[in-house]
Amino acid sequence: MTSKQRAYLKGLAMNQEAIFQIGKSGLTPEITTAVSDALEARELIKISVLKNCSDDERELAETLSERTHSHVVQVIGKKIVLYRPAKDEKKRKIVLPR
Repeated sequence: MTSKQRAYLKGLAMNQEAIFQIGKSGLTPEITTAVSDALEARELIKISVLKNCSDDERELAETLSERTHSHVVQVIGKKIVLYRPAKDEKKRKIVLPR
């Protein structure tokens, strides 16, 4: 992913609300599955890491990225933004700049 594409996705993510929260239980298989399903439906999602979560945000982002085969767009504070294009090209909503 190029820096131009990442900047474009950051701009899209600015207006989004976090749709998942990771709390003190950390990264569970259920959260990973739900994030993967949401990525297939939306392509770009924002996740909030709660204060009671003892895990590092960047490590959580990398682990989620590996497990869901997605790209980490950004980690700012307690927010993680992930992107994965839809598998079916006809269902893709986000067209990245070249």
